[in-house]
Amino acid sequence: MKLGIVGMLPGDFRTFQCEQMQAIRDMGFTGFGFHFNGEDVFTVTQEDCAAYRRFIAGENLDLAQFTITYDDCLFYGEPAQIEQVSAKIQRGTEIAAQLEAQCFLLRPGGLNPAGPWMPHRNNHLPEHVGSLVETLRPLAAKAEQEGVVLAMETHAVSIMDPPEKCREIVEAVGSDNLRLILDVVNHFQCLQQVYHSSDLVNHIFDETGTISPVAHIKDLKVSNGLVLHIDQEVPGEGELDLALVLKRFNGLFPHGYGLIEHLGLEQIPLAVANVRRIAAEIGVKIDEY
Repeated sequence: MKLGIVGMLPGDFRTFQCEQMQAIRDMGFTGFGFHFNGEDVFTVTQEDCAAYRRFIAGENLDLAQFTITYDDCLFYGEPAQIEQVSAKIQRGTEIAAQLEAQCFLLRPGGLNPAGPWMPHRNNHLPEHVGSLVETLRPLAAKAEQEGVVLAMETHAVSIMDPPEKCREIVEAVGSDNLRLILDVVNHFQCLQQVYHSSDLVNHIFDETGTISPVAHIKDLKVSNGLVLHIDQEVPGEGELDLALVLKRFNGLFPHGYGLIEHLGLEQIPLAVANVRRIAAEIGVKIDEY
């Protein structure tokens, strides 16, 4: 498998510098991802994308994941709102193709006004599934036209949970250009799942592994508090059976990217060292640049 990073670059690829790419290589990564402001997609020109391709050609790094940010919900709202966010995503798909991104990450959004990854009981209503599928079908068709792989992110607080429901949504859309992000940490909901993480990891892979060509490498821990707090942790420092995650992902996608994310710069070296150590212990080869 390959190892990449999200979080070491600014959000606008038009500002990337050689020194930033060298820092990524120095950490031992062969690829990267970044988040582009969805409000700016219509300012991007073909020449911007051509300039990026010229720049990145000499850097020996893959754009493993391209993302645009938006707070919109893909399964609820007025038709004009759905059309507006769909237009952003379709333009993002064109940019992803021109940047030669390996995948274009999508967010389903949600009904909590505090943000798309905040909980709301109505995110999980079964009647919203059909609306999401209807929104995704033309987006998948556009991805087919552009030769882009859309990868939907999943999360316990979102409509994209549990894993079997995520698979059913992808199957209902019916396009090989719509896939999932394999992010097992996002599915944990209770204490016993954390303490017996292998069971949930296997269930996630059984349900969605074959349709999840990009993995997010994270870990999790139970934090102190008077109610349950499940928090992210540096990979290899928490409760997650990370060896099982790496083994199963590599078995399905031996040349796929595992992306480390949500860490400060000072935490990344430990994360990389832990992932490489665990991979070596179980015989999973991580590609070098």
